[in-house]
Formats: sequence, structure tokens, C-alpha cells
Amino acid sequence: MPPPLPLFFLFVIFQLSLTSTTTTTTFLDFPCKPPEHNSYPFCNTSLSTTARAKSLISLLTLREKIRQLSNNASAVPRLGIPAYEWWSESLHGVATNGPGVSFNGSIAAATSFPQVLLMAASFNRSLWSSVASAVAVEARAMYNTGQAGLTFWAPNVNVFRDPRWGRGQETPGEDPMVVSAFAVEFVRGFQSVNYGGIRSEVGEMNRVLEDDNGDGKSGDLMLSACCKHLTAYDLEMWSSFSRYNFNAVITDQDFEDTYQPPFRSCVQQGKASCLMCSYNAVNGVPACARKDLLEQARDKWGFKGYITSDCDAVATVFEYQHYTKNPEDAVADVLKAGMDINCGTYLVRHTFDAIQQGKVQEEDIDRALINLFSVQIRLGLFDGDPRKGKYGRLGPEDVCTAEHNKLALEAARQGIVLLKNDEKFLPLKKDTVSSLAVIGPLANDATKLGGGYTGIPCSEKSLLNGFQDYIEKTSYATGCFDMSCDSDAGFDEVIGCAKEADYVVVVAGIDLSQEREDHDRVTLLLPGKQKALVSSVAAASKNPVILVLTGGGPLDVLFAEKNPQIASILWIGYPGEAGGRALAEIIFGDVNPGGRLPMTWYPEAFTNVPMNDMRMRADLSRGYPGRTYRFYTGSRVYAFGQGLSYSNYTYKFLTVPNKLSLSGYLKDGYSKNVIHQVGDRLDYIYIDEVTSCDSLRFVVEISVTNVGDMDGAHVVLLFSRPPKVVRGAPEKQLIGFTSVNAISNGSTTASVLVDPCMDLSFANEKGGRVLPLGDHRILLGDLEHTLSVQI
Repeated sequence: MPPPLPLFFLFVIFQLSLTSTTTTTTFLDFPCKPPEHNSYPFCNTSLSTTARAKSLISLLTLREKIRQLSNNASAVPRLGIPAYEWWSESLHGVATNGPGVSFNGSIAAATSFPQVLLMAASFNRSLWSSVASAVAVEARAMYNTGQAGLTFWAPNVNVFRDPRWGRGQETPGEDPMVVSAFAVEFVRGFQSVNYGGIRSEVGEMNRVLEDDNGDGKSGDLMLSACCKHLTAYDLEMWSSFSRYNFNAVITDQDFEDTYQPPFRSCVQQGKASCLMCSYNAVNGVPACARKDLLEQARDKWGFKGYITSDCDAVATVFEYQHYTKNPEDAVADVLKAGMDINCGTYLVRHTFDAIQQGKVQEEDIDRALINLFSVQIRLGLFDGDPRKGKYGRLGPEDVCTAEHNKLALEAARQGIVLLKNDEKFLPLKKDTVSSLAVIGPLANDATKLGGGYTGIPCSEKSLLNGFQDYIEKTSYATGCFDMSCDSDAGFDEVIGCAKEADYVVVVAGIDLSQEREDHDRVTLLLPGKQKALVSSVAAASKNPVILVLTGGGPLDVLFAEKNPQIASILWIGYPGEAGGRALAEIIFGDVNPGGRLPMTWYPEAFTNVPMNDMRMRADLSRGYPGRTYRFYTGSRVYAFGQGLSYSNYTYKFLTVPNKLSLSGYLKDGYSKNVIHQVGDRLDYIYIDEVTSCDSLRFVVEISVTNVGDMDGAHVVLLFSRPPKVVRGAPEKQLIGFTSVNAISNGSTTASVLVDPCMDLSFANEKGGRVLPLGDHRILLGDLEHTLSVQI
């Protein structure tokens, strides 16, 4: 008989079950309200942030301090401080997850942008920033109406390591460079708006975020973003492992060049004001109790913000991981490690006893409160009525705007990936299509197009609705009752529908019933009888069919790739509220597809690889194929970066160096630190020995020619194949990317900035980042160029 459910899980289930019509906190009240409560020193905007935070802490009793250590921080009525809910969500639009957001008010919906993985497929930094800024405008407007907080727990910047992971859809994919870049653009765009009409009022906010020392000042944050989940969190529930008891065993090599780079970039370049530590343990120690990890963020990366646990990751330290002997030890370990706030009630319930037992000092709580209150001060929460400040004019009219809807549409357009297009079957010509059949259980269900962490969309249009806008005679049949497709009872109706139509679109794939938080997949095949459904329709249709695949996780659809009756395959992920229109625009040729896969699609045989094996590098002697395009040695269904267009593109290197000399850029005595060499020839250097990495940066200029008849957005991916001088060197790795608009039969120039210290380097077995010497192969499509790195 299974053990009873711990109290903290009851809390999590309650919190996650909150719907859009309920909330635990309203935000219409605020601290420092005149005339009674605005004379405290912590209300004095002329003081430094730290001084104001310390002043407030000095006025609190121990019990009052402890009651601040929950996501639902308690009010302090005698000081005029209302309760505050720290937990709001905004992964790809303001979401219903978490008690901080309510759609029960003057704002009843928010723009639902595509799920993160699909947006990542655009490889477009400016798009990511624009989406983040638009979400921030709507989130701040909801705060002004009392329907959301100011602290949002997004983005998810864990690397999509295993194709079965239920939350891979929430991430920017499998490449650390792409994930890092997305983290930076999202955090910058979200915390300081650089979008639309708000830009002029914010002034030089981006400069403030980049140039200040990280402490910030009153009002320098529009909202607070939170990079999660630190670290190596990418397993929900597989075999006997769950995210609550899983111990991620990671080599120093993988830790340095796979798992940590997104968090480092999020802090150093993005200036995130929050980090979330994860449920899992890392090499035997719960992540929220890993003092070295949390101190690394503050001391080495310069993090200035608060660290929250996942909900309720502090309880797992004792109750599931059995790392401590009692709750008080768990509380002591996480507070002394540097965690500041617990999503849940565990700290509130056990910290006082931990103090009484001498395991925690009041100074440990004061340290956490300085971080928490400092972020609130930077948000302007202690400056009087926040709705009268520079963001106070934002309201319902700034949510679900035409501009945001257009941006959601553009994000879906740029993210959708064309994977197969035999004999240029697509695009269809609208005037030659008299009838269209749309088949599949998700084809007419707009509620499933957002994926995880979704709010209430401004307008819900299904994929079917999108096609109906193009072809008046559009029929529809489900074929399966739901995405599980356990029965073929509806196949006869579907086949009849397919036979009568000129063209057929089959929508297959996965949804949140197959992949989600707390639920990993066990197979990469289409669920249930979906394969039979697709094959039956393809055999019955008078013309080859178009297969549309939904969901975030990769799928083994080799049967469809090889079937000549399936002419075209498109992956649409979770495309958000404008996905139906975007898909129809692409199929009928109003938009030229340009998305590229941000993750490898593996064959079903990959499920033989244990999901709990965290190694990235292949070990062929033991039958381990490695993970992600950088290290995977097996066969693929589709490769990272794969994506077709209705146009063909050719490349030409305009500017690219043949040689990179490190002479003059190395510290004195560097040679004594080089331990790997053959004879008198050095094989690599540690990048820590380089005196100025900025001086070594170079720009690769590329001519991109569209030799087709359609304009299109085109993604340029620049890879490097390093010399094999260090064990565990990647097969290849991305060193730069950009997206350009290329007019038909015309050329444009793309520029990619390469930082050799980061982009051409990787970790050795000891976790030291090294730059190999010798010939690096620069790969661009079919082109290859040799760059010799020398001393």
C-alpha cells in the first residue's frame, strides 16, 4: 500500500488546481499608503534599496519575519504592509497556474502566444524579446486591476535533454546556446519593456539593467522574471523515479557546458531578479540545499535577487529525499544554503522550531528578507500607489490588443516547421481546392493549442476554423475520441470524409494528456491507433495528404516520412491562439515557412536509454548513444535545425577569418596550466587563461540568396566541428544563429558574432572550459570553412 500523501503535496495539488476564477490575494492594496504609513524609512525613496530593506526588517518581530518566507507572504497591518502573493506565471502569456493570477475581473483574458519550444524554432531573438515585452505589458496591466502580482516565475530554461520529458515543451530546446539566448531576451524584455508605446516612458531602462551593479534602485524593474529550475531538472515521473526523489548524477564536464550555461546567461546577461531551485538532488544533495550552486550564482555570476524553491521543494528534502532527519534540519539546510523563500508553508511551519533548536539564526532569515524586500522595492512596491507611477496607465485596454494578436500570429508563423514536402506539394493553390477534409481529434479543439502554463486566450480559433477561412467547403471528422486514440470505431467515418474531399489534412500528435508537468512519456510513437488513422486516411485519399503534428515532444513518424501518400509533414507544437490562422496561411502559401527544429527527433529505439542517465556524451563501449545533436551518435527521424521552406537558399561567406591567433591575449605563465599536449604542441588552452575574450570576438558575414519565388524569413545556423583534442568533444556545436528576411530571387547579408572563448570552447572532463587549438571546421549549410586557432 502506498504511503499517505504528504501535507506539502496537498498544498501543491490545491495551488495547481486553482482556476482562473479564484485567487488567494488581491493586489489593490499597497505599502506606504499615506497618511498613516508613509513616514517609515523604508518608504523613503531617497535611501538606497538595501538601506530601505534593512529598515523594514528592523521593525519586524521574529514571527512576522517567518511569515514572510512563504509565497503567500502575510500582511503586517501595524506597518501598513498588505499580504503579497509571489507566485504568478507568464511562460508564454499570463497564465492561470499559481494563485497570483485571476481572470475574474475587468480583464477576462490575455494573449496566448505559442508555447516556448515553438517560439524557439524561429531562432529569432527580436521576436522573443517582443513577445516577452508584450506579456509584461499585459501582466502589469493585470496587476493594476488587482488580478496579478509583480513577480512571475518564468522562463523555464532547463535544457530539453530527453525527448520523453513532459515539460520539454516549456523550454527553448536542447542547445545550451539557444536556451541561454532565449533566457536573456525573455528576461530583459519582461523586466524592462522595450515594446510598442511603452518604450518612450521607460527611457533607458535597458541601459540601467545592463550597466548598474545589479542592486538596482526603486522602480528599475517593471516586473520580476524568474529563471527556473536550477538545476538539471528534466524528469517528471519515469520508472521508479519522480522529480521529488530523483538524484541527478552529473559529470563536471556536462555540468559546465550543458546544464549551467542557461542559468549563468540568465543572470549575467539577462539580469534576472529571481532564480528557482528545483525538486531534484544534484550529485546527492537537494538542489535547494546546494550552497555551492546558490553561492555560485551570487558570488561568481553577480546575481542580485531572490531565490525561491519550487513548490514545495523544501519539504522534499526531508519527506521524499530523506536527506535530513527532520523538518527543522531541512529548513536549516536550505536557508543556510542561500534560498530565500519557500513556495508553500514548510518554512512558515518549521522555521521557529529550527531557531529554538539552534539550527537557524535570526540572521539567516534577515539575509533572506533583504533579498525579498529589495526586489519588491525595485518593483516600486514601497513607493506608494504603484498604479500612479510610470506603469500606472496600463489597464484593460492594453490587454488583448490588435498589436499583441498580430505578434502572436507572427510568432506562430515563424515557429511552424515544414519537415517534408515531396515534389513541392505545398503550398496548395486556393483556387484549385474545391473541398478540404480536416481530420483528427485536436483539429477542432482550440482549448488544446496553448500547451502547459496557459491562460485564457483572447480569442479561441481552432485549426479547423483557420482552414474554413480559406475553403468554404471544409468537412471535419475526429477519427479518434481523443489524442489517446484507443479505438478505431470512428475510422469508417473518417475514411468516407477523406474520399469525398479534394485534399486532406490529418492532425495527429500529442497534447497535455500525453506530456505535461508530472507526466513523462514512455514512447515516442504516435499514441494509440493514431498511426493506423493516418495511414488509413492516406490510403483512402484521392491525393496525397498533409500531416500536421502537434505537441512538444519529438515523435517517431518514420512511417509517414517514408509513405509517398503523405506528401507533407508540418510540426506546429502548441501554436497558441493564432495557430489555426498561421497554419492555414502556410498551407495555402500566404506565408513561407521558415522554422527550424530546436531539438532532435529520435527513433523509438531511443526509449531503451534510461531516462535517469544524465550523461550527455556517448559511451559506445556500453551501448550509450549520447544525447542531443552535439553528442548523439545514433540515427535520427529529424535532426536539430531541420526545416524546409517553399524557397531554396544558398550561402556564401563574405567575411570569415582563416586564422585566430591567441598570441598576446594569454596570461603570463599560462603554459604551466596546460596539461594536455603532444610533444611540443599544445592541444588546448583554458579560457580562464585568456586576458581579454572580448578582443578575440569576430563577425562572420554571410550572403543569403533566396532562389525561390516567395519571400520568406530564413534561419541561418552556424556550427563548428572542433578538433578532437579533448575527450568528450562535441560532434559539432552551434556557434551562432540569426533570422533574416530574404526577398524572392534576391540576396541579403547576415552577420553572426562569434565569441571564441564561449562559442568555440567546451568543457574537459574536469569541468574546465577549454578552447582547442588547431583546425575548427565552420559549417554553414553545405559550406565548410577551416578556422585555425593558434598560439
